[in-house]
This record gives sequence, structure tokens and C-alpha cells, in this order.
Amino acid sequence: MLNISEIRKQFPSLSLEDDNGNTIIYLDGPGGTQVPNSVIEGISNYYKKSNANTHGEFNTSKKTDILMNSLRDKASIFLGAENKKCISLGHNMTTLNFSLARGLSKLFKKGDEVIITDLDHEANRGPWKTLSEKGIKIKRINVLENGILDYDDFENKINKNTVMIAMGMSSNAIGTVNNFSKIKKLIENKDIIFLLDAVHYAPHFPIDVRKIGCDILLCSAYKFYGPHIGILYCKLNLLDKLETDRLIVQDQNAPYRIETGTLNHAACHGVEKAIDFISSLGSGISLRDKIDDAYDKLGEHENKLASQLYNSLSRINNIKVIGPDFSTLRTPTVSFVHKSKSANEVCKLLGKKNICAWDGHFYAMKAIQKLGLEERGGVTRLGVSVYNNEEEIENTIKIISGI
Repeated sequence: MLNISEIRKQFPSLSLEDDNGNTIIYLDGPGGTQVPNSVIEGISNYYKKSNANTHGEFNTSKKTDILMNSLRDKASIFLGAENKKCISLGHNMTTLNFSLARGLSKLFKKGDEVIITDLDHEANRGPWKTLSEKGIKIKRINVLENGILDYDDFENKINKNTVMIAMGMSSNAIGTVNNFSKIKKLIENKDIIFLLDAVHYAPHFPIDVRKIGCDILLCSAYKFYGPHIGILYCKLNLLDKLETDRLIVQDQNAPYRIETGTLNHAACHGVEKAIDFISSLGSGISLRDKIDDAYDKLGEHENKLASQLYNSLSRINNIKVIGPDFSTLRTPTVSFVHKSKSANEVCKLLGKKNICAWDGHFYAMKAIQKLGLEERGGVTRLGVSVYNNEEEIENTIKIISGI
């Protein structure tokens, strides 16, 4: 069991108060988590002791080389990758996905088909929709009224022309965890690239890309207690087959061939510290053992608080909770609509009590449209992170019940 009080001491932003003396409650984790002192200090110390570009013959440059290699090593363990050559870095997941789309557009041919879903964040839809300009057909998977993907639709749309499936592991808008394992089984032994968006999944569940069997996976460190850096996993040797946009002076081999310009080395060191923070919550001999154990513990904590939030909101007459309940696997993200107030109005009222919540479609616009929620301003979204506690959840429920 995690000691949440001790964990909270590592996050300096949790002590902020508004002008009325209300201590801030961060339930905006799905839009980006707070960061612990170790991440802040890691970024700061990089600038103090190692600030230089890579591949130089002087001390600070050599330190940067070591730090960057260390991050790729730890990120490969964090994702269960073959080795650090599978880990590329970028400004964010969206930028990396657009780069992938441009590279894959030269590999795919007219008449090929790419499958995307209507539940996904637009960052895992928009880049792939650009392939239609090359004569590649884009097929969309429907989302059902209960916020779950239509897997019959999936089975019907996979055919001999399918060259790639791009799907999210979980919904950032309503918390649904998708059955990506089922889709992997459907395409077993087929020449289909399987790409997963793990941005909303990575903060809450362990990832092992080799066990999952995906070819490509993307996530963002600012969702799991780090800074704004996108992480790309490509199966060994896959990236080298893609004609990515890059300078002739760039290293032409994986993992560098998709990385453009100088990376933010300080932020990259912060990502390593975020992985260290997560592993520090677990026990075990190896780093991977600690990561797996940490996710078991933080998952239990988050699920307990989020299910309390979900169940309590479901009992409020003015509230309708959107998405599957906690009888099935889902992320600790709870979204709802109010019968008489827009999502934005609810967030303004919560903001006056220093409660951080988001409203809208969260770039999962098609999902919100399909669920018939766009005209009312989307949903109000609350997300539980490892630093949240029961008192915060109870206070939030009390305030929402009075709206």
C-alpha cells in the first residue's frame, strides 16, 4: 500500500492556495500531471551541470551524451522494448505521429486501407487522415452509446487491403480502456502495422510492447509526472524502413532518423527522473520489477478513489456520468454532464473552489460528437492521479452535489 501523505510531500504544487484559503485540488491529471521535486531538480541540475549539445569532446557534452543514453535505456525498460534503439524522442506525441504518417505514406500505396477509431484523440486520427491525399482509404471504427468501441465493426473492416490499425489503448475523454489485445489476435500473422496511442494509458498501467505485440507505440511524459516530451517506440528495424523527413546531416539510423533538430536535453533528463519516480513507488530487484509493482500499487489507489467518485456522482440527480463503470477495466478518469449547466459552467464553479477540472472534448472531438454531447459543450472531466487523496475526492463530490 502506498503512503499517499509521503508521496504528496514530493509535489510542491499541492500546497498552493487561492485568495480564499482553499488548498488546490488537482483533478486535471488527464491533461497533464503535476511533477515531483526529483523531476524539477533533475531539469534544474542539468542546466547547472551538463548544459551542452551532444557528441562533443568536452565534459558537459559527454555528460549530456550519458544522460540521453540513460533515458533511452530506461524508457526501453519502462515500455518493455527490445533495447534503446527502439526509443525515439520528440516534442510531443502529435508531432511524432505526423512524422510517422509522412514516412508511412511513402511505404503504403494507393488502395491500401488504414483503420482508425472514433473514440481516439485527434492526434491519432488527424495524421492518418492525411494519407487519403495519397489514395489510401481511411476506415473508421464506430463508438457505441456506452462509450465502448464496436468490435464487430472492427472485425468487419479488417481485410486483405488493411495495412495499418491505429487505435488508442484508452480514451482520454471518458476513461474507456480499449480491448487492444483482441485486435492484436484478429491480425495475428497478417502483414498489418499495429500502432497504439498510450498517452492516456501509460500513467495508470504498465506497458510491455513485446507482450502486447504492437509495432509502434507512443506516449507523453507530461502525463506521467514528467515534462513535455513525446516518446516513440518502434519495433526493432521498423523505423529504418521508413523514409522519414530528416536532414542529411542527421544520423540516418534508428532511433535518430525521425528526430528533427536538437532535443530538449533538460526535459529529457526530467523524463528519466519521472520514470525513476514511478519505480520508487514499487519494490523489486530490477527496474522493471519495481515499475510493475509500482503500477500495481498506484493502480489500486487510483481505482479506489475514481470508483468512489464515479459511484457518488452517479447518485446525484443532476449528474449523468459518461462511459463504462468500474466493474470493468478502465482508467481513473470520470467524465459527466450536468442536466442544467454546461461543462464549462461546472468547471467555472469548481475553479472558484480551487478544484482543477477540464471541460470540452479534449481533442477527442469525434467521440464527443458520436455520443451526442458536443452541443452542450462536451463533458466535465475529473482524473485521479497518484497524489490525490480521499479527502480531496470527498470535497469535490460535496461541491458538485451542491451545483
